[in-house]
Amino acid sequence: MLLRVTVLTVVLLGLVAFSILLAKVTLTPSPASEDIVTSNLRPGRSLRQYAEDYTFLAACKQAGGNVLLGVPFGLLLPFLVPRRLRMISMTLLTAAVMVLVELVQGALVTGRAFDIDDVILNTSGALLGYFLLGRRISHSYHAHAHTPRAEAVEPEAEPKAAERKSPSRTKTKTGTTKAGTPARGTTKAKEPVETGARTGSTRLPKARGSSGRPTAGVGQPGSGRALLDRLRRR
Repeated sequence: MLLRVTVLTVVLLGLVAFSILLAKVTLTPSPASEDIVTSNLRPGRSLRQYAEDYTFLAACKQAGGNVLLGVPFGLLLPFLVPRRLRMISMTLLTAAVMVLVELVQGALVTGRAFDIDDVILNTSGALLGYFLLGRRISHSYHAHAHTPRAEAVEPEAEPKAAERKSPSRTKTKTGTTKAGTPARGTTKAKEPVETGARTGSTRLPKARGSSGRPTAGVGQPGSGRALLDRLRRR
């Protein structure tokens, strides 16, 4: 916030100083050239006059002075216009201001007239200043002035999302292990029955007495009574 206020204050002071200089250069009366200067509404007419009637140094001074007057617009206006369509906005503002200045010259200032070529040269100077230095400075300013807030909010939201996801994962893991253990126990319990059926082992019938009730140990091959019966038969 402090950086933004400081930069905007410097830009506004620069615009005020440039406006004073622009008014002093363009709105100062020139009675000596009152009979020479005429209005020009056709682009390129004054530039041809500079090349034909003026010396090289005088032509460079006249045309170069109008270009230099537009350079501060390309340096200062990008800080004030929105980031979207910055170059177009800066160009249109420069052209509008210089058209207003030229109209005031032609209507109120002695020895000066409206010249469309001056507007073109001033706008060209603004574009030159923008591409040389204004674009880089304004881009870095907008990047540092607007991005820190977004970067400070993003890291706070990430830990909350991670904390919400971690309990659900542990629950699913424990649930799968608990559900899986009974199934293994049932398969192990069924194995002896299945193996017994495959080997074909049969159960021996229990010996029954005269009453029809089963007698313990009668008829079994390893019992004592079975051995006595065999000895008697012999």
